[in-house]
Amino acid sequence: MRTSFLASAAIAVALLASVPAGAAEYTTILLDKVVNRTPDQTWAKIGPYCAIATWLKVKCAITAGNGVSVGTNRLLNDNNNEIMVAATPHSYTYTQPSSTILYHGTLAVEPLDRGRQTRIVYTLFYDQSPLGTDQAKAENRAQRSKRFNEALDAMKALAEAP
Repeated sequence: MRTSFLASAAIAVALLASVPAGAAEYTTILLDKVVNRTPDQTWAKIGPYCAIATWLKVKCAITAGNGVSVGTNRLLNDNNNEIMVAATPHSYTYTQPSSTILYHGTLAVEPLDRGRQTRIVYTLFYDQSPLGTDQAKAENRAQRSKRFNEALDAMKALAEAP
């Protein structure tokens, strides 16, 4: 009986140790930009998984997978892995598996004006609780919004270029 109690106590301690210190605080940043090209034309220029090198100004290499399917891994700036976890003909979602903030991003294009124009949509989803203070969370959000709005401007220019 004592062995059973000690085993139960050890399991309880292990379970408590695995519970996060604080509750998750998920946030979403949703950004978009209208482009004067069709969704197919837009996606051809901005959608390849390593096109991020052009519009986000980072180094990118496919390290696993074929670049278009779930499970593809890209390495950004030689140190940041991003794994594709979902894909459609005009979108993909990725995660950063080593991120402490459960970071996910989605790039998608949607038809507008009967397909004559396109809305580029970039969605960031992450747990901001590890960032600490409200000020740190606000600064991080502002930095991410600025960086990805600049990326959307670059995507628009790239998509609309001849």
